Amino acid sequence: MTDAHDRRRAGFKQRTRVTEAREALREAVTTHGRTATVPVARAAGRTLAAPTRAVRAVPGYERAAMDGYAVRAADTVGASERDPAVLRAAEEMEPNAAVRVHTGSELPDGADAVVMIEDVAEYGDDVEVLDSAAVGENVGPPDEDVAADQRLHDVGHRLRPSDLGLLKASGVREVDVYEPPTVAVVPTGEELVQDDPAPGEMIETNGLTVSRLVESWGGTARYREIVTDDADALRDAITGDLDADVVVTTGGSSVGERDLTPDVVADLGELLFHGVALKPGHPVAAGVVDETPVLCLPGYPVACIVNAVQFLRPALKHAGGMPVPAFPSVEATLTGKLRSEPGVRTYARVRLDESGEEDRAHAEPVHTSGSGVLSTVALADGWVVIPESVEGYAAGETVTVEQWEVEP
Repeated sequence: MTDAHDRRRAGFKQRTRVTEAREALREAVTTHGRTATVPVARAAGRTLAAPTRAVRAVPGYERAAMDGYAVRAADTVGASERDPAVLRAAEEMEPNAAVRVHTGSELPDGADAVVMIEDVAEYGDDVEVLDSAAVGENVGPPDEDVAADQRLHDVGHRLRPSDLGLLKASGVREVDVYEPPTVAVVPTGEELVQDDPAPGEMIETNGLTVSRLVESWGGTARYREIVTDDADALRDAITGDLDADVVVTTGGSSVGERDLTPDVVADLGELLFHGVALKPGHPVAAGVVDETPVLCLPGYPVACIVNAVQFLRPALKHAGGMPVPAFPSVEATLTGKLRSEPGVRTYARVRLDESGEEDRAHAEPVHTSGSGVLSTVALADGWVVIPESVEGYAAGETVTVEQWEVEP
């Protein structure tokens, strides 16, 4: 344990850059490859393990694109307001006849055009066509929406509710999807309890928050019991969940006497990094134990969330064969100064105000320091990412607010 004691004396003099740490963890994660076939109706939020193709064309028949009369274009040649083509109103298509149709109606057999209702005059059983129609005019083809055998989605696409409607309309009944990646979430800390805290005790929130983030990102969370700050207990907790795709611990990742998790991971396997150049939450660590990646998140709530978003989210998605889309963002005018340390990537929480008459929203700093103040995340609308090369932003500058809780 010499390295651990040296680190506790020295602190984090060397910190891995965010991009390097993220890549190191990414390389340790393997796409699990487990798949299942599920009905389309139950596939929302699942990630495709095979491409989808349309079984049939949509709508599958020629249809009227306008309210009006279905006609044979040849019967309307030369028609005009001065010299209209007079056709018989009929129930079925025949020469010199017109059949009333509505938008979306199937085109009657024998018809090849639709005259808009605005271009006809009705007199009893006669229909005067006031403008000639070309073949195919105001007619939607059978494959106007989707062609038969058309490729609809590629591998890795996460299915949305609108996708399910398209698949069902196209005749697809089942899809092959990846099983959700499994993440074991182990909260640690001898001071933690689940409810009714006594003086000196704290309610466990990090494990709950991370577990629900895992589920919002498309994974399955195993939310474990609290583990005390004991090397043997931590070792048993980690090794007991190595069948998961990723193991995550919360708390005990810094360099204090009770911060044992990185040392336990190093003893069990390989420590990839410990200490990352980001705020809040530089005491984050990751390693590999028996080919299972282990991510050690800090115990301060804000630091825990920031690191979960930056490291766990891409790791989980890679394990489940999912893409890692960027979060939605909003351009806003900063109402107060945001500070950052050179060489450190900072995630500054802000609240958005879009109630003004200006085209651009305002971003109000919620709290620019303090990684233990959970309300600075819960009451914020997102964060501004300040790059390592920037020392901060002044009030009045335009910033990009990343809405990290809105999963695209």
